[in-house]
Amino acid sequence: MQHRRLGKSAIYVSDICMGTMTFGSQADEATSHRILDQSFDAGINFFDTAEGYPVPPDVKWVGRTEEIVGRWLKTKDRDAIILATKVSGPSHVWFKSPKRAGMTAMDRHNITRAVEESLRRLQTDYIDLYQTHWPDHGTAYEETMEVLDELVRAGKVRILGCSNETSWGLMKSIQASERLGVARYQTIQNNFSMNNRRFEDELAQVCREEGVSLIPYSPIAGGVLSGKYNGGQRPEGARFSRYLELGGRQADMAKRFVNEKALASTERFMAIAQEAGMDIVTMATAWSKQHDFVASTIVGVSREDQLPPILAAADMVLPADVMKAIHKVTREIMYPMG
Repeated sequence: MQHRRLGKSAIYVSDICMGTMTFGSQADEATSHRILDQSFDAGINFFDTAEGYPVPPDVKWVGRTEEIVGRWLKTKDRDAIILATKVSGPSHVWFKSPKRAGMTAMDRHNITRAVEESLRRLQTDYIDLYQTHWPDHGTAYEETMEVLDELVRAGKVRILGCSNETSWGLMKSIQASERLGVARYQTIQNNFSMNNRRFEDELAQVCREEGVSLIPYSPIAGGVLSGKYNGGQRPEGARFSRYLELGGRQADMAKRFVNEKALASTERFMAIAQEAGMDIVTMATAWSKQHDFVASTIVGVSREDQLPPILAAADMVLPADVMKAIHKVTREIMYPMG
């Protein structure tokens, strides 16, 4: 397992990160702990969670994922783990957090409450990487960055990151931090996969020029790149199968991932993987890691048998002909996720 620096910070992490958003919904605690153990034993030292997990967001189980991770964390040497979690962010846009009755703007009140609640559920006295889950473009970045800096100075948080942020928002936050002389975002956690390469349009340049690391989520495009939705399949228990049944916001999200263009590109990527003699999941994970602006790729599983093809991507470098074939699909089926 290779290790890379998070932004300009002192923290190095494994280039594969285990995400936990299904722990407590699709995966029970015993299964979750086995997945975490196997990941750690394979060399993964970086684990990502959030106050709003598990998914789909629901008040009946919000916070359960951090509790599951916290109980597992007590079985390990805390210094051996790089732990990331997130404060929800505003609920007045398309996403509504089940935390604090949806009152989750990025102000001093909410950030302070959120971090204390996360520390309690995680059973630790510090968080290695604390991230804003959704940007709050209606709240001044000066206020957000000042209170986050206070958490760093208090020793409750080591470094800061953002998620689902825009180029404008990332630059505004960096500008605010520089002007105030406070801690800045070292990482950005956005969607990035062979089916969704929009990050390369603008944000990749921001990361390179400003020394911010991408820690991409959904490198398998929410499971779509495994091919399990191709041919009209709707696997029982799969996330987007459930989301399509739920309707509303969840169904809209599922249709962004599972649509005609996304399934067409997936079919071609599967052919490339087969030609190269590897599992499509292995190829998708390796591809995500193979970018200079990426520090660690966040993967997620809800069953132990989903781990091996992901772990097979450790130390893998895709040959030039495979990268070229993947890029050819991107040029011919542009923006399959919109």
